[in-house]
Amino acid sequence: MSSNIFIYGPCSVESFEQMDQVLSLSLEPNPWIRGGSFKLRTSPDSFQGLGFETFDIIKQLKRKHDFKFVSEITSSDQIDVFGKHVDVIMVGTRNMYNYPLLKSLNQLGKTVILKRAFSATVDEWLKAADYIPNCEVILCERGIRTFNQKTRNTLDIGSAVWIKKNTDFKIITDPSHASGNKELVIPLSLASVAAGLDGVIVETHPCPSEALSDGHQALNLDEIQSLYKKLQRINHG
Repeated sequence: MSSNIFIYGPCSVESFEQMDQVLSLSLEPNPWIRGGSFKLRTSPDSFQGLGFETFDIIKQLKRKHDFKFVSEITSSDQIDVFGKHVDVIMVGTRNMYNYPLLKSLNQLGKTVILKRAFSATVDEWLKAADYIPNCEVILCERGIRTFNQKTRNTLDIGSAVWIKKNTDFKIITDPSHASGNKELVIPLSLASVAAGLDGVIVETHPCPSEALSDGHQALNLDEIQSLYKKLQRINHG
């Protein structure tokens, strides 16, 4: 997967032990590991993340493991702490249109994963990326809202391929949020890389049934290893 982006990890950082188990996989040197710190949830009763406590856990893990931490920023008042502790900053679907946040991020000059809003056109998505020219922008197709009721969203691989062929942006997909169903995550991941896209971001948890958020769409550690091997075979022809 050296030429592709492979990001895995839980929806939310829950504990040192949980993240340590994920990092013990060692699928790649200096892997990109995702983990939510502040979670924007539809229901106020849902787990909202550990907040600033997350970064104490990450500091401990960095002493033991070599990895890039990927996390979603949700507010401009998190800029300083994200600039210090997060290697790759993710802008989620709800904040693609948050132009003040994008302008603040632009000052950091970090790698930013910009997710497509679930109702955004491709042009709106690309214009949002124009707000962060000082950052290395990776676009992420995470599914759009359609008439389909069988999956959480609809993964728009066609638009992602169009972006790959017509722009200079790297583009990945998020099969976990697109489908909301772990049974579909591996096929959609394989389809994304087979279509020539730059990689995937996949939710992974040591014990999905005990996850505090989105466990229904998370792969376990054996499943993420299996997916990684399958993607390697596609990537290397």
